[in-house]
Amino acid sequence: MDYIDLPAAAGARGEVRLPGSKSISNRVLLLAALARGSTEVKALLDSDDTRVMLEALARLGVRWQRHADSDDYRVEGVGGPFPVKRAELFLGNAGTAFRSLTAACALAGGDYVLKGVPRMHERPIGDLVDALRGLGARIDYLGNPGYPPLAIAPPQPTHTPEVGVRGSVSSQYLTGLLIAAPLLGRTVTVRVEGELISKPYVEITLNLMRRFGVEVVREGWVRFTVPQGGYLSPGEIQVEADASSASYFLAAGAIGGGPVRVLGVGRDSIQGDVRFADALASMGAVIAMGPDWIEARAPVHGRLKALDLDCNSIPDAAMTLAVLALFAEGTTTLRNIASWRVKETDRIAAMATELRKLGATVEEGADDLRITPPYPSPLTPHAAIDTYDDHRMAMCFSLVCLAGVPIRINDPKCVNKTFPGYWQAFAGIRR
Repeated sequence: MDYIDLPAAAGARGEVRLPGSKSISNRVLLLAALARGSTEVKALLDSDDTRVMLEALARLGVRWQRHADSDDYRVEGVGGPFPVKRAELFLGNAGTAFRSLTAACALAGGDYVLKGVPRMHERPIGDLVDALRGLGARIDYLGNPGYPPLAIAPPQPTHTPEVGVRGSVSSQYLTGLLIAAPLLGRTVTVRVEGELISKPYVEITLNLMRRFGVEVVREGWVRFTVPQGGYLSPGEIQVEADASSASYFLAAGAIGGGPVRVLGVGRDSIQGDVRFADALASMGAVIAMGPDWIEARAPVHGRLKALDLDCNSIPDAAMTLAVLALFAEGTTTLRNIASWRVKETDRIAAMATELRKLGATVEEGADDLRITPPYPSPLTPHAAIDTYDDHRMAMCFSLVCLAGVPIRINDPKCVNKTFPGYWQAFAGIRR
């Protein structure tokens, strides 16, 4: 197995310019594809997840071009449903691409097959399929009911004014429905059943749809009305730096002394994961923030403090808090993280297993995690951390070395899913 050994480091200090946001990148690509006109997309994330979206869009008849020696792209919008009416799409383990393209293809009037890696075929999609069927979509499961792979046929005409979707498993179901809804050519309302998780990610969707000319009317977090009318290119759009990726470097500053400053995301961000900085401050870290930068330092006195936090709004960045708990005084409790169960791996189980390798006491619940560090005993050195083909597991556990504890990270290339340059960026702040 491929691995990287990270030697004990004395701390962390420096500055990092972050890559583009995966969540924003894949939403922008799909919106630009469905819009009328050409869109210049600036600073698109170059990663495994965006590559599968770009390849899928090309198979669906969308023309795009990457500008030489840059992360800028030109996407030629098709002004409505995809022109290619028969295609097979391989979407890897990219949840944002799979869920949103399922919705867009289901209303595009063609015959499509959508599939991915084995783990993607274990990630539920039944709630989204049921909602799309309510809009007339014809979707069949090619394997286990409720899970990919999927076969999609042209939809049956329907005039259903409202459709419901469960919100408690993944906000990506709602995002997919909202983005695809203008393809119906009429006004439609999406009703969320139960609690909606990861609300800030839905805010990203609404913000970007607005940039492409579709203003969704929201009634709390329960009803979303998408008006009749299609998308119109804004001409140019800048992809924000990735706030989830910022969490690793801000945590590095809190563990390793700092200061560590991240560039490209800050007070003006549309991403909910900037709230990770608030969680760090609650643990005692010293935080400073500008419109497009955030900086973190270790506490002025003593150790970080444990916290008890509802992580509904920062599910991805909350993984970084699980590793920070190793360096905090007391027991850290992370709540409302059931969505971890259906991510790239079962993140609750994986995180519990790997934290125990370092000497932590971990209690695993259905939707929560309680972590007690071994303090005053030291963390176990030279632990070999398995990453489960999950980019965030690798990046989170790399932080351990900053406290003077050598660690091995197995399958380090899994970071290519969202941050291919992570190891070089991390080496740049390690001292």
